Amino acid sequence: MENYKDIYQLKYNTPLFIIMLILIVALVLSMFIALTLGTTDISTKKILQLFSDILKGKESSNTPLYDVIILLRMPRIILAVCIGMGLSVCGVVMQAIVRNPLADPYILGISSGASLGATAAILLGIGLSFGENYVGFSAFLGAMIVAFLVLLIGNLGGSSSSVKLLLAGMALNAVCSAFSNFIVYFAGNMEGMQSIAFWMLGSLAGAEWSNLAIIVPITLLIIFFFYTQARIFNLMLLGDEIAITLGRDMRSYRHIYLLLSSLLVGFFVFVAGMIGFIGLIIPHITRMLIGTDHKQLIPISAIVGGIFLLWADILCRSLLPSTELPIGILTSLIGAPCFVYLLAKKTYGFGGDN
Repeated sequence: MENYKDIYQLKYNTPLFIIMLILIVALVLSMFIALTLGTTDISTKKILQLFSDILKGKESSNTPLYDVIILLRMPRIILAVCIGMGLSVCGVVMQAIVRNPLADPYILGISSGASLGATAAILLGIGLSFGENYVGFSAFLGAMIVAFLVLLIGNLGGSSSSVKLLLAGMALNAVCSAFSNFIVYFAGNMEGMQSIAFWMLGSLAGAEWSNLAIIVPITLLIIFFFYTQARIFNLMLLGDEIAITLGRDMRSYRHIYLLLSSLLVGFFVFVAGMIGFIGLIIPHITRMLIGTDHKQLIPISAIVGGIFLLWADILCRSLLPSTELPIGILTSLIGAPCFVYLLAKKTYGFGGDN
């Protein structure tokens, strides 16, 4: 029972609301700075004047400034924050589900399922009836199908467990990758292969207000639901046996959390392709700051993830003149060294006093 109590203790005594307040202010400032930066920098004065005109009801929708700020940069900024928050929280959830600190939103084969769906759409034309977003929709379906298969395989031969789900995900990851490579090998379409490679690197350039109207509410609702489940995630770190003695059976919870995480990741894949390392590195950084209690870990991971991906997108738009760097490249370049550093720290633990 001592370990059970330790799970709920903060690593430091800093009140949660102070940390949250600082991070929220940092997020708002980062969003405003992001409006000013890009291939063409725009002064703060012009942006404030534009917002003032909009609030006063003045006609400003036909100006180039309006198009850049309202139609291009704002949707992209909101999408970056939304995906950063969602992937970070999904990382926290996946690591709790499989009790593995190396887990991320793509660990259970979800990425390979999405990749297979996108590959089949680009090279075989599957899903063309879905319209111009057929690649993203096919990737979404691929991710969800793999999530259901993971649950199905994980329950074969008895009840599922964190280990069985992890092994099922690894097996499906290998199968989906093999099918994707098979399609690429026999298609012989160089242009299609380049499209797949670009899609796999991720991009926020397709952000639109119409997509945000669906993705933002779904993301916030799922994150809030996960926040309400903080006690269950804490119990998951103790193992199924201890959780059962405390009156909780983790199997049904694990299934629900996996499906909701897959749904969220599927939406992100739909609009932005594959963006790696967010769900892996942000939960680790947050644990180092505030400890392992999911009641603090989930909201703070969400805000830190939003800030991280927002600044990654700013750099992608600003580093190279007249071109945009795929965001997946930048997140990997930043995330991989950070992760190696965390692995090298002997004082870092995944849960409790481990």
